[in-house]
Amino acid sequence: MTRSGRDPDKRVKNARRRSASSNRWLERQLNDPYVRQAKAEGYRSRAAYKLIELDEKFGLLKGVKRVVDLGIAPGGWSQVVRKQAPKAAIVGIDLLETEPIDGVEILQMDFMDDAAPGRLEAALDGPPDLVMSDMAANTVGHKQTDHLRTMGLVEAAAWFAVETLEPGGKFVAKVLAGGTDTELLGLLKKHFKSVKHAKPPASRKGSSEWYVIAQGFKGRD
Repeated sequence: MTRSGRDPDKRVKNARRRSASSNRWLERQLNDPYVRQAKAEGYRSRAAYKLIELDEKFGLLKGVKRVVDLGIAPGGWSQVVRKQAPKAAIVGIDLLETEPIDGVEILQMDFMDDAAPGRLEAALDGPPDLVMSDMAANTVGHKQTDHLRTMGLVEAAAWFAVETLEPGGKFVAKVLAGGTDTELLGLLKKHFKSVKHAKPPASRKGSSEWYVIAQGFKGRD
C-alpha cells in the first residue's frame, strides 16, 4: 500500500487489462481539472466549459430565445444554455442517445438525414437566433479522411444556420486545426458581419480543435 492509500499491485493489474491509449485517456481524465469541475457543478461533460468560455468572450448566449444544438450528446452545451438563458427554447439532435434534459427537446437522428433540418425547425416556434455545433465525425485513423469528414459536418451545419437563422443571429461550430476552409469561410463572411476563430482554454492544448464564431447574421439573399 502506498502513502496515498492505493494498492500499486491492483493498479498494475488493472492497467494490464487496458490498452496503452486507454491508459493515457484515463490518466488524462483523472488529472483534468475541467472533468472534476464538471462533476462538481453537474455538467455532463468538460465540453460545457468550452461554451462557457466562448460565451464569456463573444456573448453568444446574451438574449437568445431559440437555440439549435447540433451534436447535442451528452448534453453539456444545452445544459449551459439552460443555465445562462433559462427562458430560451432549445432543440438538439444527435445520432447517439442522449439522456433527457429539462426544457430541451432532443431528436435522436442523423443530422445529415434529409428530414433533420425540417424536424429541427418544426420543434421551434420561430427561427433560431443561435445555431451551435460541437459535432465531429467518428475517426477512422486516417488524418486527412477524418478532417474531411468532420469539415463536411461543419459545412452542413453552416448551411443550416444560413438557411434558418433570424437576422442578427449567431453560429458557433467546432472546426479542426487550420480553421474553416476557403469556401466555407467565404460563405460565413458573406452572411455574417463578424467571423472569428478561437480556442477556448478548456480545449486541450494537444487537441486540433478550434471554434469558428460567426455573429450578426445578415439574412438570406
